[in-house]
Amino acid sequence: MKILITGGAGFIGSAVVRRAIADGHEVVNLDVLTYSANLENVESVATHPGYAFEQVDICDRPALETVFARHRPDAVMHLAAESHNDRAIEGPLDFVRSNILGTAVLLEVARAYWGKLEGAAKDSFRFHHISTDEVFGALGEDGDFTEETPYDPKSPYSASKAASDHLVRAWGHTFKLPVVITNCSNNYGPYQFPEKLIPTVITRALEGKTIPVYGDGRQVRDWLHVDDHAEALLLVLAKGVLGETYCIGGDATKRNLEVIQTICAHLDRMAPANTPHADKITYVTDRPGHDFRYSIDASKLERELGWTPRRALGEGLEDTVRWYVDNYGWVERIRERGFESERLGLVKA
Repeated sequence: MKILITGGAGFIGSAVVRRAIADGHEVVNLDVLTYSANLENVESVATHPGYAFEQVDICDRPALETVFARHRPDAVMHLAAESHNDRAIEGPLDFVRSNILGTAVLLEVARAYWGKLEGAAKDSFRFHHISTDEVFGALGEDGDFTEETPYDPKSPYSASKAASDHLVRAWGHTFKLPVVITNCSNNYGPYQFPEKLIPTVITRALEGKTIPVYGDGRQVRDWLHVDDHAEALLLVLAKGVLGETYCIGGDATKRNLEVIQTICAHLDRMAPANTPHADKITYVTDRPGHDFRYSIDASKLERELGWTPRRALGEGLEDTVRWYVDNYGWVERIRERGFESERLGLVKA
């Protein structure tokens, strides 16, 4: 297929771009290149004859229409989004614009394009919307999210993603646009911008800074390696049932503090200066509205499409720490652009 991938210079999007090219697809990477996007993430495929890049804002309808007309994609994978909870607390309207308005504009452009296709091209077209498990709210000490879990978003970020999910379903129901939705758990792996938990811990430890733990660190997340996620997304694009939702998880739930301590242990071996790294752990004021626990039941995806995650969390964390240690120049270049991984997201009067 020729796949239009929005947000393809971001963390998850770039993993999908790299995997799609490796699988023999053509890719049009559409990204406006906000602060967390990085074309270094796709350098390995940038000269491939099946790869093209378009710097376009998904809220810019004329520019989107030009891209669709120029490249004539067979499918859309929509990953472009503002995604950092702390930033959503400080600037929620940026998330409303990108995640809600941007999705609506993209849906309308895709609908107009699809409406003019004919025959096999029209029958095979797909719009795959990639979302998050955070739309379901928070779990208590037990239970799992499934495709039947009611939506109950608790943060500006998750509310904006929930809204985008509802828009995609509405376009599918009202206009019969061929859509499919996936909701994933927390991703980790190489090339993740150092504002999320795992790369924050690694990079701050390597720099001799304190390692912040929100609240008591007992929050639970299900961790999914980004390469496993990319594989699952392309499988859903190819074989998922139209109109359906699929939850994608790593079958790896851990408390945040446990993950941080594991990372510190790996760093003690790989970067022994200033060890033990766990001594840098500092408990800080919790994020406002911090959801306690996420956990995904991905059995529908396994049952219907045969997918299960390949990477155990222990192995994946070790490989991820090693990547950041070996590729610290990637982080330094982000620092040179002005990002310092300082605390965001505390509600101010």
